[in-house]
Amino acid sequence: MIKDRKALIFGISSYKLKKSEKLFFKKVKPWGIILFSRNIKSLGQLKRLVSEIKKVFNDVNFPILIDVEGGRVTRLSKILDLSTFTQDYFGKIYKKDKNFFLNNYKVFIDTVSNILNYVGININTVPVLDVRRKDSHNVIADRSFSMNQNDVSLLGKICIDLYKKNKICTVIKHIPGHGLSKDDSHLKTPIVKNDKNELIKKDFKPFMKTKSFFAMTAHIIYEKYDKKYTATHSKIIINKIIRKYINFKGIIISDDICMKSLKFSLIENVTRALIAGCNLILHCSGNLNEMKKVAKVVPKIDNFTQKKTSDFYKFLR
Repeated sequence: MIKDRKALIFGISSYKLKKSEKLFFKKVKPWGIILFSRNIKSLGQLKRLVSEIKKVFNDVNFPILIDVEGGRVTRLSKILDLSTFTQDYFGKIYKKDKNFFLNNYKVFIDTVSNILNYVGININTVPVLDVRRKDSHNVIADRSFSMNQNDVSLLGKICIDLYKKNKICTVIKHIPGHGLSKDDSHLKTPIVKNDKNELIKKDFKPFMKTKSFFAMTAHIIYEKYDKKYTATHSKIIINKIIRKYINFKGIIISDDICMKSLKFSLIENVTRALIAGCNLILHCSGNLNEMKKVAKVVPKIDNFTQKKTSDFYKFLR
């Protein structure tokens, strides 16, 4: 039952589920599972792993996420070389020849989708809708389509639509915009001091009017809105910007709750994200001891998330 699931997405430790993981997942019932390169060594192995996960939950449509942006961020590198195909690569093609871009981008997304559909993965954590700047940190760089917010917006919508046609759901990120960050949020807390006009005009724009089922938060402090908390922990950012201004109506997923940008204890990072308005907590490491601690403080999904999850299941049919 969807309503019995906890508001959690967990990683797993290796190429196959350990007995301890199976027992834990059956007991806790997380909302979804996310896979990383450490979980993948071949196409056949990945298909078996996904099938094994779905059997644990007795659910052929159980949410299984993966990150296949292309370029340096792809978990399928042992199956297919996508290192050339960054979002920046496609953004540059778009500027030169729009028809050539569309044909090639469709081939790229159809190819990724064919693999995901074959193995049973139903959510790809793309597109990156961050608007790149000249001094953006390399954590974004070629993961962004463009320095032009209108191009990022358009190409993002094309990405979402092409994946939808392949029955793959998307996760727009990093809402409400990571492009101004000069630090890597995996390692420290980026603080954006730019004024509201620039944020509204450039960074927030690509996230507006998207039809993605899911969005992932930025672990960034936007000082002009909230001097203390990152977007993941900020009621102001989630309620006023993401929900009301951007008008995002889907499920909000925290970025990895263990990233060093978040300065509280693991449990406080989790509880603050939920209080701020994140619907699901993402915990990526596959560390079972940490997962057990997190599971104790995270409730079952709320009515809103139940409804949106039901919509996701209807889409997959």
